[in-house]
Amino acid sequence: MIRTKIVCTLGPACDNDDLVRAMIRAGMRVARINFSHGDHATHAARIARVRRIAQEEDIVLAVLGDLQGPKLRIGQIAGNTVMLQAGQGIILTLREVPGNAHEVTLPHPELVHALHAGQRLLLDDGQLEFVVVEANPTDVHCKVITGGPLGSHKGVSAPGAQLNLSALSDKDHVDARFAVEQQLDYLALSFARTGDDVCELRSLLDELGSNIPIVTKIEKAEAIDNFEDILKCSDAIMIARGDLGVETPAESVPLVQKRLIRRCNLRGLPVITATQMLNSMITSPRPTRAEASDVANAILDGTDAVMLSGETAAGQYPVEAVQTMARIAAMTEPNFPYDTWMADAVLEENTIDAAIGRATVDIAEELGAKAIATLTHSGRTARLIAQYRPSIPVFAAATSAQVQRQLALVWGVVPLLTEHHPTTDDRIRAAAALSVKSGLAHDGDLIVIAAGIGTPQNRRTNLLTVHTVRD
Repeated sequence: MIRTKIVCTLGPACDNDDLVRAMIRAGMRVARINFSHGDHATHAARIARVRRIAQEEDIVLAVLGDLQGPKLRIGQIAGNTVMLQAGQGIILTLREVPGNAHEVTLPHPELVHALHAGQRLLLDDGQLEFVVVEANPTDVHCKVITGGPLGSHKGVSAPGAQLNLSALSDKDHVDARFAVEQQLDYLALSFARTGDDVCELRSLLDELGSNIPIVTKIEKAEAIDNFEDILKCSDAIMIARGDLGVETPAESVPLVQKRLIRRCNLRGLPVITATQMLNSMITSPRPTRAEASDVANAILDGTDAVMLSGETAAGQYPVEAVQTMARIAAMTEPNFPYDTWMADAVLEENTIDAAIGRATVDIAEELGAKAIATLTHSGRTARLIAQYRPSIPVFAAATSAQVQRQLALVWGVVPLLTEHHPTTDDRIRAAAALSVKSGLAHDGDLIVIAAGIGTPQNRRTNLLTVHTVRD
């Protein structure tokens, strides 16, 4: 069993029961629904399918909805694609035109009005580059610096430009309501720039009566600058390296990735490393060696999860991509620096729960316990334990099916479901029984248990006990 969690994007390439079942068996533990593509009927069918098959396979699986966000895109291209040559001129216009090699609609006045001569524009995740020659209130005259095929509705980025954009588009509001109706386990916020952007989504979810955890995607240079504020407002982080590599120099992305993952680890927030991890497997049954190294290094950096995007949504080898990622994780995890991870970690807060979390791992390692058990109502105790990356198996006995599913994203945690038990002794006995039922411990084994005892309104991680399992 691998401890790194695998996130897979659902799409046309895996729109049947057999492929989804094979992906789950290969290691998919979080299914991503990308609201940038498809309609709600299609999304609902995919959500229902993956949940049904996960239940049939007796696998705990979370569903993550990914809002499109205020992504800037060009309009429709006649024939869907046009070839642009370096050195040619092209006009980006607010006017509705059938896109061609001479002019293309850019339906974003906030961007058009912010552009000036000399501004760089990157299209299609940086595959094409323009420079602005002249701009007026409706048309932006550009010179193509790097040419290539330009397809309909491709993204546009203006590095360094200050744009006055809302964190949530009208479409995001509609999609968020759909996510709540579907009872999704996580909701990702795209193109966040500040902590206030995250709070804007939280306010919307509050209005909808939902406490869905928010995964904030880091893909803007401003988000890196404001990362500490974003951390305080987020429930999890996704390092979306595709757009991040367009917004910032590509050579800076590896070190940014390491730094952001470490900050998430120290705060106990789950972190997903995403984009182009096994990109060549969209068309090839095997990854490049560089891609294998990329996945392995993200795991060694401390990521909770690694994500597949086009590889599973639109690729020719979706199952093989999941299998490959799982094999890389299985090979890498035994070489994770478990012994020094704890020594290097500095508690973010001097709190009882943080101290209990760290002590739980210390004691379990010292005693050679077979497993660490967390009794959790919110998932917090399990996340506290996981942030220290114990070499010993961790299972979480959750009293809520929703929390159980949410823990499917957290590194190393085996999420199990238990009934609510009124007394501490009953909860400890239930945890021991689950450890045996799951095969993590046997008669006579030691397990270390951490839990929060108190009222539901004031329950913190404050209990640590060592228990000998008895059949």
